[in-house]
Amino acid sequence: MSSFIIEGGHKLSGEITPQGAKNEALEVICATLLTPEKVTIHNIPDILDVNNLIMLLKAIGVKVEHPNPGTYTFRADDINLEYLKTEAFLKGSTALRGSVMMVGPLVARFGEALIPKPGGDKIGRRRLDTHFTGIQKLGAEFNYDSQRQLFEVKSTGLKGTYMLLDEASVTGTANILMAAVLAEGKTTIYNAACEPYLQQLTKMLMAMGARIEGLASNLLRIDGVETLHGCEHTILPDMIEVGSFIGMAAMTRSTLRIKNVSFDNLGIIPAAFGRLGIALTNENDDILIPEQDSYTVETFIDSSILTIADAPWPGLTPDLLSVFLVVATQANGSVLIHQKMFESRLFFVDKLIDMGAQIILCDPHRATVIGSNRRNSLRATTMVSPDIRAGIAMLIAAMSATGTSCIQNIDQIDRGYEYIDKRLNALGARITRIS
Repeated sequence: MSSFIIEGGHKLSGEITPQGAKNEALEVICATLLTPEKVTIHNIPDILDVNNLIMLLKAIGVKVEHPNPGTYTFRADDINLEYLKTEAFLKGSTALRGSVMMVGPLVARFGEALIPKPGGDKIGRRRLDTHFTGIQKLGAEFNYDSQRQLFEVKSTGLKGTYMLLDEASVTGTANILMAAVLAEGKTTIYNAACEPYLQQLTKMLMAMGARIEGLASNLLRIDGVETLHGCEHTILPDMIEVGSFIGMAAMTRSTLRIKNVSFDNLGIIPAAFGRLGIALTNENDDILIPEQDSYTVETFIDSSILTIADAPWPGLTPDLLSVFLVVATQANGSVLIHQKMFESRLFFVDKLIDMGAQIILCDPHRATVIGSNRRNSLRATTMVSPDIRAGIAMLIAAMSATGTSCIQNIDQIDRGYEYIDKRLNALGARITRIS
């Protein structure tokens, strides 16, 4: 198990460019299974989860080429469906939650798919009901093999239909959308997710010949087509990385420029950091964060404590709440962090408390952070990363702490952040990777 050794207290300086968006990459790479023609995708991040998905596609027969850094071509013209039944495929897809989005394309194009119980972050119960119910409504049959703990999915031809999703699941919407584009007739998806990454998937599918109305809304209408063709697509910058870098700059009192952030696709993320008192400006699609000795939390109009909560887009993404929580520990003021979607995502706060942070864990979904206004610097400690986002929050805490910290199980961080130690060290951080 690899670790980071972090010498805290060093300011960052310079420019950093966010990687391609992890969540979008997983969606659009799965979409390449919908056509036998070549699909070219640019700005693919070199991270563990994405690389594992590409390996899975190679294993089932997708021809993959990597002509330039960040650029891959995919051609799914000779898929080996028998490989789906092997232990090697099941093991690989179990370790990667994003592999569930292969189901929609495989069932739509080939009439069958297998999916084991997927892995990923240990952040509480993460239902797949939305995926399964939506694809079932299109006409697929799901059978659970309790001995092998996997679902067998079959269809003799998907049919368009109306559906109201029980939750605005991003990956669920993506999976159903990819199945519906090849279904016969019209499909209507209400309460669909509409995050920028889902919008990007929709644009890519339309470039492949899909007929979709309702881009950027929660009501999608799809007229199924018989076949899709190849296309070229560029992935957005990762909004979670952008938010993580804003948090790092604030916590380490650094001046930092984040390059080419696609500001218009960040939604309320910059404004949410502004409510914590963090100054930032948008300059030619860059974000500039100046050095700040302190930042003061806003209160509501009635002077009640500020609440920062996640919500479906255009609300605040849940993937950044861990960053907001750690940044709040050094703010002037108090904040209630309300993580609505995942009941175990706040459990890493015990490590921040060990570092000297004043945090009250109210319940699995809520934590009250009493900011110290930098009167009490965080202390170095040893931590274990339970998931990607808690891992980056721990890294931010360690970079601002007094002394040398250790973060174990950094494979979790590598799943979502590209060469994060090398990129931050180039800005002045002191992070050593121990394999």
